[in-house]
Amino acid sequence: MTQAVAAKPAQAAFSAHNAQAAEAQTDADKAYLRIAGVLKKFGDHVAVDHVDLDIRRNEIFALLGSSGCGKSTLLRMLAGMEAPTSGRIILDGEDMQGLQPYERPVNMMFQSYALFPHMTVEQNVAFGLKQDKVSRDEIAERVGKMLDLVQMRKYANRKPHQLSGGQQQRVALARSLVKRPKLLLLDEPLGALDKKLRQQTQLELVNTIEQVGVTCIMVTHDQEEAMTMASRIGIMSEGSLLQVGTPSEIYDYPNCRFTAEFIGESNIFEGAVVVDEPDLVEVRSPELGGDIRIDHGITGPKGMRVWASIRPEDVRLDIKPLPAGPNVAAGVVEDIAYLGSYSIYHVKLASGKVVKSVVPSSRWYDAGETAPTWGDAVFVSWRQDVPVVLTR
Repeated sequence: MTQAVAAKPAQAAFSAHNAQAAEAQTDADKAYLRIAGVLKKFGDHVAVDHVDLDIRRNEIFALLGSSGCGKSTLLRMLAGMEAPTSGRIILDGEDMQGLQPYERPVNMMFQSYALFPHMTVEQNVAFGLKQDKVSRDEIAERVGKMLDLVQMRKYANRKPHQLSGGQQQRVALARSLVKRPKLLLLDEPLGALDKKLRQQTQLELVNTIEQVGVTCIMVTHDQEEAMTMASRIGIMSEGSLLQVGTPSEIYDYPNCRFTAEFIGESNIFEGAVVVDEPDLVEVRSPELGGDIRIDHGITGPKGMRVWASIRPEDVRLDIKPLPAGPNVAAGVVEDIAYLGSYSIYHVKLASGKVVKSVVPSSRWYDAGETAPTWGDAVFVSWRQDVPVVLTR
């Protein structure tokens, strides 16, 4: 079936006097790392299923998916710890096939950090350079600069057990970057930290990577981490790469139900196309008990089975009755999650479908109304520019 998604705004064309900038941009977009048709099988099990992906130089790219989706296996193939069953991995013009991990210009930082407990911070960071037989003076210079960059110089003589989790993470990053790899691989880089420290460390980690100017691929199952740190995200499921895009593209224009539900939350309504015009489509949904009207067309016949995705923050909640029509339904408040500045209302429709609506706490005060509570009759609605039509 042909996939249909919301039309995205056209990219602004470069004018004639910007031709030089366009050429520079084209060069910047060329693949620095090319993953071409990579397949990995363990016996009859397909862990990575013919993945094609281009990564740009100095990009921070996140592979995002649930456990067992193949993202860590793909990372291990990039590191040389696993060999692809078929396909090619080309880094900066060099085919990685047959190269051992120590022969690749690649460094990997693990979730556990894997610091040597008997070595000091300085010795941990210097370890790889000593293995490469770099001169003592150059080691001292490079290790010193790297410890300054991650703000760990004053802890140079401490052992790992004398450091906090966040400090250990900085040391592991310094050890990975000091060898100046062409590619840095991060496997759940902040997974060992508690939530508050993880949030504080995300931007700090991005800033360090950008200052060094290294191309980075990170693997995570934490959508917030991926959205905060990565310039682009690849969504993986069952070994396949489902969608690649910027955080805003992935969130605003998911191309399938898995992406819509995995990134953030979404209300998914199943239905059939009853109107399909160039600037208008209507989906008749028994789950809604009416029609969903969207102000863009799709490619497909009337009667085609589709799903409409509406984010909870785009669902308006009203106490007063609304005129009947598309994008409107009546329901009853089934549950409320109060989260301070906003609440998440769970509204049960006549069909039994539960719709989530994110409502700012100021909403009722500004309208001079009393917030609805459990069991109250309410109305949900949304603008027709909000839904995204999905065909899979």
